[in-house]
Amino acid sequence: MSDPETNTGDGAVVNHVGQCVTDLVASQHFYVELLGFEVDRSLTLPDEIVGPFLDVEPPVGMTAVYLRRGAFVLELIHFDRPGNPDAPVRPFNEPGLTHLSISVSDLEDVVGRVAELGGTVLRSSSQAAIVRDPNGQLVELLPMSYRDGLG
Repeated sequence: MSDPETNTGDGAVVNHVGQCVTDLVASQHFYVELLGFEVDRSLTLPDEIVGPFLDVEPPVGMTAVYLRRGAFVLELIHFDRPGNPDAPVRPFNEPGLTHLSISVSDLEDVVGRVAELGGTVLRSSSQAAIVRDPNGQLVELLPMSYRDGLG
């Protein structure tokens, strides 16, 4: 019998979601301190390997930090090089991945700490919040009752 957390039965498994960040330290701090992620590992690859693979002109200066929360892995990718684009402020209706959705035990407490950890609260109620992390990534915060209801 296949395990739904690791194997879909059709030969595909989700490994991680990658997010490019402009400030690796601030981003790591936000996700670890606010949302309880744990640092799993860091990875730095030589420019001559990662540049052609990611189609980034040298110097690349890429560092990836993998954060884990349960079975979910978030890869924070930082390029330490001149000429990186600024972090865009993407609207919710722009095609592509729009946001991370995370359930928390104490929504009010977590929303209250967003600003001190470099994020911005955009909208908040007793049922949900939309915040931006230090790089502008949209994060939907929901109470744990939402996650429990998915069961």
